Amino acid sequence: MRDDARDYRSLFLSGVPLMDVRAPVEFSKGAFPGATNRPLMNDIERQKVGTCYKLKGQQAALELGHSLVSGKLKEARVQAWAEFAEANPEGYLYCFRGGLRSQITQQWLLSEAGIAYPRVAGGYKAMRTFLMETLLQSVEECRFVLVGGMTGTGKTEVIAQLDDSVDLEGHANHRGSSFGKRATVQPSQIDFENSLAIDLLRRRAKGQDRFVLEDESRLIGRCSLPFELHQAMQHFPMVWLEDTLEGRVERILKDYVTDLAAEFNREHGDSGFDLFAEQLCKSLSNIAKRLGGERYQRLVEIMNEALAVQKVSGDVEQHREWIRALLSEYYDPMYAYQRENKSGRILFAGDQQAVVSYLKANR
Repeated sequence: MRDDARDYRSLFLSGVPLMDVRAPVEFSKGAFPGATNRPLMNDIERQKVGTCYKLKGQQAALELGHSLVSGKLKEARVQAWAEFAEANPEGYLYCFRGGLRSQITQQWLLSEAGIAYPRVAGGYKAMRTFLMETLLQSVEECRFVLVGGMTGTGKTEVIAQLDDSVDLEGHANHRGSSFGKRATVQPSQIDFENSLAIDLLRRRAKGQDRFVLEDESRLIGRCSLPFELHQAMQHFPMVWLEDTLEGRVERILKDYVTDLAAEFNREHGDSGFDLFAEQLCKSLSNIAKRLGGERYQRLVEIMNEALAVQKVSGDVEQHREWIRALLSEYYDPMYAYQRENKSGRILFAGDQQAVVSYLKANR
């Protein structure tokens, strides 16, 4: 059998298949990209064994665990592990700390299926600690540049054109603003952090030492930027992206109306449009207090009328009115204030082509 893995850096750089034998509830709270959950115990079994451990100690808990996972149930789980091991001979298994659960899985695989399969020493906890240390080291050791700009200037488009950028919104599966929720769910906080840390690790392994990020607030939807990164972002140098009001209206119309409606339709079929409309209205209501009652009601009426027309005919032109009003009356004054506060950090300002050219020329 191959030795148990202790080189976490190599594990994440190579992207080897990982079999997570923790309970489903643990896996859902946080895992690693590409890991497959093949639990030793389900959530109820784990809860029973945990309670037994607290009340009666380890030996009693082990005996209960063996009695709960036995017979046909044990055979089915060993079969699932064996199928994973045979399909992924280069992989590893792990539990939370690399202790009893992964050792039992190894033992049963060998005794019941004749398969010697290695585990990750230290388990999930050690790998997770390594990734968070990796992220912190990247913040401390690498150079960063932020792309800022008014809402709708196409900051994400700039990020997509650079080979040394990191797409924070992509990792969070959210566009970042109050209207940024997508038709598909966001990752858990831990999954977001793990994915981001692995991205930085792999890029640094290839020699990259500068990262271009979009200027983000602390929260990207429900995903929170790692504390050290967010704190450091308050001091990183910036470039400022500019565009006309009409250009920004056009971009927001495409991203947040046309494309988002299509995304909801793909994901939800016949109910897609109604879910899209509900989400758009909810996004506006999320900033109702900041808009003020009179302005909010005016924008709600415009938005509802635009949605009614879009539902019947597919025509999205009437959405331009609320988008233009929201930009000029709400977002622009806020971003103008932010730009003034960040002016000392701005290295360059220009349109999309100019900003991309500047960032490519000044690595």
